[in-house]
Parts: sequence; structure tokens; C-alpha cells
Amino acid sequence: MKPLNTGEPAGVGRYRVFAALGEGGMGRVLLGVSSDGRLVAIKQVHPGFAHDPGFRERFRREVETSRLVSGAYTAPVMDADPHAPTPWLASVFVPGPSLSEAVAAGGPLPAGSLRHLAAGLALALGDIHRAGLIHRDLKPSNVILAGDGPRVIDFGIARAVEGDSELTHTGAVLGSPGFMSPEQAEGKPLTSASDMFSFGALLVMAATGTNPFTGTSTPHTLYNVVHVQPDLRHLAPELRRIVEPCLAKNPADRPTPAWVLERLGPIPPMTSPWPPAVARLIETQQTEVRRLLSPPKRSRRGLYAGLAAAAVVLLVGGVVAAVSLTGDDPPPAVAAPSTSPPPDVPVTTPVNPDPLGPDNLRKVDLCKVLEGRDVPGFGKLSKKIDIQFDSCTYSSPSGKWLELAVVGNLIEGQAGGELEGLPLSIKSSGNACDVAVAVTGLPNTVLSAGVNSVSTKDQMCSIVKAALADAVKRIRAGGHDRDLPAGTLAPLDPCALIGPATADRLVGPVVETIREHLHQCRYDAVGSLRVDLVRGRPPVESKDSYYAKKATLDLGGTKVYLAQNDDGVARSTCSLTWQHRSVSEKDGENVELTMGTSGSKLTADEACDKAKGFAEALLRKLPKP
Repeated sequence: MKPLNTGEPAGVGRYRVFAALGEGGMGRVLLGVSSDGRLVAIKQVHPGFAHDPGFRERFRREVETSRLVSGAYTAPVMDADPHAPTPWLASVFVPGPSLSEAVAAGGPLPAGSLRHLAAGLALALGDIHRAGLIHRDLKPSNVILAGDGPRVIDFGIARAVEGDSELTHTGAVLGSPGFMSPEQAEGKPLTSASDMFSFGALLVMAATGTNPFTGTSTPHTLYNVVHVQPDLRHLAPELRRIVEPCLAKNPADRPTPAWVLERLGPIPPMTSPWPPAVARLIETQQTEVRRLLSPPKRSRRGLYAGLAAAAVVLLVGGVVAAVSLTGDDPPPAVAAPSTSPPPDVPVTTPVNPDPLGPDNLRKVDLCKVLEGRDVPGFGKLSKKIDIQFDSCTYSSPSGKWLELAVVGNLIEGQAGGELEGLPLSIKSSGNACDVAVAVTGLPNTVLSAGVNSVSTKDQMCSIVKAALADAVKRIRAGGHDRDLPAGTLAPLDPCALIGPATADRLVGPVVETIREHLHQCRYDAVGSLRVDLVRGRPPVESKDSYYAKKATLDLGGTKVYLAQNDDGVARSTCSLTWQHRSVSEKDGENVELTMGTSGSKLTADEACDKAKGFAEALLRKLPKP
């Protein structure tokens, strides 16, 4: 989240905008103010959706229906423009933490707060369902705890992205795994009963701090949702009587919101429905909003940080995971309920459903995208080199090479018009040409195609433009997913593996978590820690004299290679590398973790201690090969 680049507030429609609050699966969220002084959360949809012929109409239809919802426990949609170059909608801004943030800060809610929460959510779902909508993604981050009760956000909007089917492509389901209904997890048609299942799971989380279906992996969680009866013995009897029927596997057996309200009975009035920890979060956020809107006689930079918890949860995309359901592996055994404190939950950016977004590209096999394609002026492509997660080198019948890759921005690249509706960047020299389009939602990262030593510069650029255009069309069409053997790192977002509380404890306090690439994440804290998931040769202990210290460690049964460098001044590094999964004798999937001390007072040994602690936590989160 950051202030806008302009000196004065920018505008979206008739709203003045003061801050960029965050990026989500559907687009970015802005904080603005209407002409009558009301604060609004404005979602600008990712430009990639504008190229979907059906998106604008679905967006318009769903927004119109959503505007019929005006209950006391929802954040109403105020305005929208589906025909703008970048479609947007504005919703009432609700100051307050999300339910997930509230539980993380103060623990499970007390009984009185749970009754208020259940009643408010039931009233909100009743309003949503009467308008003909299904929420589809009711989860803790889509529930705001305002001063006078809960608010449900993001109702109905995900449908515009999903289109007419719950499936985005074969075997992929949109939703938040632990809060999906069984029918949603299986990609079946949904009714309002799906929201009631999510409602039940959400109440269990609010009461205990844990999701009743969470497994050791996403497929395990989905298996639990579909097949396993949750253990509800730890719930208070009055809450269990409401939750248990909501979690029925058969949609026809679940109650309605009206039934829930009848069972709850009258809710006694309270000065505040929430415990003191939540009230403090609300007051802090309201104070930051007042400061932000004060006359700009001083820098606002320091004022935006306090808004993150209040606003970044607003309308940040309707989906959190795209989950493969096509695997044939049997699910792991269901873990017994734990009485330990609730685990740290990683803060994940909601899935970017744009085919050219990072979440889809991690699953795309770039060596399948252009295999066998005939590129004008180059010939029929065949796979030549496939040794990296995010690149593939093809060869032509004449032995020339063409590379398709996800890389950093082209250095010294020049604007080159548009390609398949996307801004094109070109970098050419005497014997090479590279062209690229941006990866949606991942700054400084592009999908590129490049060749060298092929006739003239103009011919080379013509070849790679044709190849990249074909690649973009085929990635958008789908059907080129990589094979995903058990335990592979390929589809993982490295920033989503370790939760913020754990990261703060191990390397923090973390100032910023930055997705630098599809498989690279950086934590800026006391020093800087970078995590890379890579394909490469099996690691060995370094023989390079550059490193002052080299060692082989055993971390929980995993052989980890340490290399430490200390320049004796203020810049030291400690690197840990291990093989996660073997592919062949000379190839495997590795994890590279580097802790740097630049800008901090850490010693090289302290950097290594932090790196080892982080590595131990990360090893527990990685899938088992």
C-alpha cells in the first residue's frame, strides 16, 4: 500500500483517490472520498479482464444485482463503471479489522461476540440471498468487524470473473479451500446452501481460532471438506447446535439464515459487541483515516501503514486459491484435532485469475505452450532445453534457438505498441531481439520471447513477436499445465509459505514482503531475507574461497549447505541451499535461502542463525516429495 504518485489526489469516476491500498486477485484497491464526503473503497479491475469478451457484461450484471443488497450488515456497492477502460466499482469503506485479523490479534471471540457475529452474518446472508446472489467466498478476510457489528464484503463480484461455470479450466476450482462447501470443492453448481456451509466453518474458526477442515496440504483440506465430519466437541453446546447442521455434506440438509436467527433468539444489546483488542484495532484505524484526510501540510507517507489492516481486506478479489482436483493420489490421514495455539496463517494475495497472472503462470509448462508450433520465418518448434521452472528453449529445424521465459523487465527495453491487447516492450541489438508483455499483478516481471543470430534484426523481431503472440493466445486458452509430481515446488508461491507472525519472530519485524518473481520472495526486516525455489543441479558444499565459512548442516533430517561471507564492514551474507526433490542424477528442485545484513547491525553469525531458524520453519511447510 502506498500514496499515489501525483501531488494531488487522483480521480476514479467522480471519486477523489488518496491512497493505493493493495493488489488482489481481481485488481487493485484504492481509498477515496465521494462528493458528499463519504469514504469509499474503489476496486479497479485488472486490465487483463477487459479483454475477455464476456467479462464486462458479467461484471455489469453482477454489480447491478449487488446494488440491490442494502442490509445493515453488508458494505453496499455505491457505484461502478463496467465500460471504463479499466472497469471499477466503489463500495462503502468500513473501518475495522477483518475477522481473521481480529482472531490473530486477540484470539478466539468470547461467547457474546460470537452471538453478535452469527446474527449479523445470518442477516447479511439473508439480504444477499434475497437479491438472488450467492456469496461464493465467505471467509474470515471477507468479514469486517465494525464498531457496531460485522459487515460482509465482496458478495457476488467473483461471479463476474468465474463466468458461467464454477470451473476456470479443467480441474481448477475458485474459492478458499477451508471455507468451501463440498459441492464447490467438487466444481458442482451452487445454491445459497453453499454459503451456509461456509458460514458454519467461519463460526468454528471464530470460536476456536482454527478451521475445522485444515489438513496438511490444500488437497488434504479439500478432501476433508468433501468427506470428513469435523470434530465439534470443543464448541459450546448452543453454538454447536447451530454449526452442526450448517456443515452437513448434503446441501439440502443445511438450514437457512432465517433458521439461524430463530435459533439464536433475541441478541441482548451491548455497548460494543467485540472484545477490547478488537475495539482498539477499530479506534487505531479510525484515527489513521482522520489523519490521512487532514490538510496535506506534511508528508503522508507514514500515515498509510496504519490503513493496511482496515482497508486492504476490502474488495480484494473474490477468490483465494485455484486448486487442482485432478490428482489421483489418495488423501493423507486426517490429523487429530489439536489443542495447541492456533497456527500462524500466511497472508496470501488472493489468486489472480488472469491467465497471464503469476498464479496461473506457475502452473503453465512453457515447454508445452509452443511445442510443435510453426513460427513464420523460423519453422516448427521442438523442445530443446527444459531445466528451469520458468523458461523453455525451443529449437528450429535449422538448429536455431528461441527462448520463452518469465523474467525480469527487459533492461533498456523500448515501448513497441501492443501485442494481443497488451503493452509490448522490445529490446533489439545487432544479433538478438527480445520482446515481452507484463505479468499481470507482479511488478517488474514479464513473459518474454527471444532469439539471436537469425538473419536481420527486423526479421528476428518479427519472429519473436509472432511466437509471443501465439504463446499469449495459447496460455489464455489454457490446456498447457505442467505435470505436477508429488511434492513439486513448481506451483508454490514462496511468499505464501510462512505466516507473518512467524516471519516477524524469525527475521523481523518484517517491514515489507515482496514477490520478486514467480518463485522468489524477499522479506525486508533486520537485514533482508530472500527465498528462491529453483530447478538446478543438486547442491554441494561450496569450494569457493570467497566464502569465509562453509558447512554441511542437518536440519530435521535434510542435508543443508551453508555458505557465509563477511566483508568485515557492514555487508555480510549467509546462504542455505538444499535439494527438495530429485529429478535425476544431475537435476532437481532446490531451495535457496539468503540472509543479507546490509543496512543492519547484524553480524554474519547472527544472519546465519536467522537463516537457519527460517529454514527450519520453511522445511515444515514444504510439500513432501
